Amino acid sequence: MTDHTAPAVPPLTGYLDRLSARPGERIAVKTSSRVPGEIAARVVRIWNADANPEGMGLHIEDVAGLDLGTFAAQEQPARLGSWGWVPTAGLFDTARLVVSLRVQPWLVRESGGTILALTGPDGASLWTLTAYPDRIEAVAGEAVIAAAITPKRKVWYDLTLALDLRGGTAELSVASLDGYQAAASGGAFSFAPVDGARLSFAARPEGSDATAHFNGRLEDITFREQGPEGPVRAFWDFSIAMNSAGVVDTGPLALHGQLVNLPTRAVRGSHWDGTEMVYTHAPRQYAAIHFHEDDIYDCGWDTSLELAIPEGLASGVYGVKLTQDGHEDIIPFFVLPPKGTRTAKVCYLASTFTYIAYCNHARGNLDDAMEARISDWGTPRGPDNYPGFGTSTYNYHPDGAGHCFSSRLRPMLTMRPGFQTFAIHEGSGLRHFPADGHLVEWFRRMEIDIDVITDEDLHREGLELIAGYDALVTGSHPEYHTPETLNALRDYTRQGGNFCYLGGNGFYWKIAVSDALPGVIEVRRAEGGIRAWATEAGEGYHMLDGQYGGLWRRNGRAPQEIGAVGFSGQGFFEGSPYALTPEAADADVAWIFEGVDEDPLGDYGFSGGGAAGFELDRVDFALGTPEGTKVLARSFGHGPSFMCVPEEVLSHFATLTGEPPKDLVRAEIAYARLPGGGQIFTTGSITFCGSLPWNDFDNGCSRMLENVVRRFGGLEA
Repeated sequence: MTDHTAPAVPPLTGYLDRLSARPGERIAVKTSSRVPGEIAARVVRIWNADANPEGMGLHIEDVAGLDLGTFAAQEQPARLGSWGWVPTAGLFDTARLVVSLRVQPWLVRESGGTILALTGPDGASLWTLTAYPDRIEAVAGEAVIAAAITPKRKVWYDLTLALDLRGGTAELSVASLDGYQAAASGGAFSFAPVDGARLSFAARPEGSDATAHFNGRLEDITFREQGPEGPVRAFWDFSIAMNSAGVVDTGPLALHGQLVNLPTRAVRGSHWDGTEMVYTHAPRQYAAIHFHEDDIYDCGWDTSLELAIPEGLASGVYGVKLTQDGHEDIIPFFVLPPKGTRTAKVCYLASTFTYIAYCNHARGNLDDAMEARISDWGTPRGPDNYPGFGTSTYNYHPDGAGHCFSSRLRPMLTMRPGFQTFAIHEGSGLRHFPADGHLVEWFRRMEIDIDVITDEDLHREGLELIAGYDALVTGSHPEYHTPETLNALRDYTRQGGNFCYLGGNGFYWKIAVSDALPGVIEVRRAEGGIRAWATEAGEGYHMLDGQYGGLWRRNGRAPQEIGAVGFSGQGFFEGSPYALTPEAADADVAWIFEGVDEDPLGDYGFSGGGAAGFELDRVDFALGTPEGTKVLARSFGHGPSFMCVPEEVLSHFATLTGEPPKDLVRAEIAYARLPGGGQIFTTGSITFCGSLPWNDFDNGCSRMLENVVRRFGGLEA
């Protein structure tokens, strides 16, 4: 469990303004240290990111000529919690104002959640409106007006504060839209509006930060002159520009404002009646914003140093290594070849969208076994130790809503060499970036030159980025994709490219990104699938791009269309072997198994103890597996924790394929040849790459993959 008495952030850490760059481009390095003094920085090349002493251990090399020197340490805060603010110029130039809005609390803490706050330019509080478990309270100086009501979770309330600015009084009323609750109170309420004052919502400004965050939804903040039906002076209509971090005032003063830390928009408001599921079709039904006390978008830290990627630096996986007084952090990044060029025949696609989706996933598994392994292996600690940078799209907000956003503009504690996800299963317990280091090191040991690109690069540049490569290879878990990345991968193989999909549960969730809000991904976990949380009804469309979210399969593009196999089963982080099928002996695929003398194949590995484990993919021609695909091997012997995925299940006994549910728990190694000459080789398992380093890379899985990559990449002797 997280120790809440410990510091919320590491002693030394940082993040980058981008995850990839080309020679001649620059990366801004942003750091924070709780220790005064000097920080030393240098560039390292990251090969093997597995610290397991039973394997080869971390393989990280200093890069000659890229000692970045030292710089002064600076402690920089990460401010969690979303809120918004607007200017108030001219707003209070009247004798009477009626403030009204609708409020839907999701979590009301004893300390209160600020609904509205008027603050002077010096930071002084002029008045606040706050929700408590037993009341809604308006405060101006010593004056307090409280409406005795118990705010209920997910119930909408009308809230009105009528201000007599000359008389120095106010009337506060609260009523639930369901008719069950109502309360009102009034009394003295005097404040002096000042030039430069700001109206904040969902938090109270405090210096350069904000506090007393409101957890829930706000809608239709309106200021009217004289009375409830008087002329509108300001109306912040949250149904406008829902794909942005701005708020629009449609009133005569045009007091437009800004949102902080990316609260969730395109969510149901009080006007939603169930007749429309697409917010762009009926924006006023989605005129609410959902604020959370732990939202975070961009830490906004000052730049500590800038790294210029030198000409001639080889494409690969690198890191900025920070050291200070015994503390260390390595912040990974990727170097692409110069634009318009290729320096290798084989291209490795780093799954950075997936790394971002899982960024700072707090799993609650910081038990004695994990503590012992971190200590024994000397590996970095993560969000269960340091929750101060927010969590992932696999976590819940404190109010019970799921996280649908994740940003790379903060320290990504889970994207570090050596970071461990599991400590209770056989092997090293790695996932995502450190797990993919098994493959990166394999390329080096096999002496296969590679260029490296990332999901974000592929999204931005499309097919042109990969079209000239003979072979394109993924890591262990390319799960999250945009339409642009999926289109590029589809067109690559259709036009003759050779594709190695070496993971499981790939091409699964559809995400949205935005040039206006760089560095963030959005996922709406709509309809089916194995999910950490479920999207609310009517909220399946992305805020950032307006497209329907959820599974790519539910969007009519099953994973089998990209990598020949798709998600079929999942269990604990345990691995099993494959048994070769009769098709593996066919003459046209014999080259794949040349020099492989194992059957079963892959009964070993640093990820779960076997090559086929955790999340398993299988062939399904009805879902888009290319015609003529051969299943060369099939996993077996999975433990009782494994189950078929929900999207395959129709009832307690029936599945879409007609097979028993337990028979869908399998990973399949498959090979496909496409009409345009492209080829696909897939292993159907997240844990496969963890078997490559076994026995110092001398094993059947390694030999099989070498045969494929060399053939696909035109590297055969």
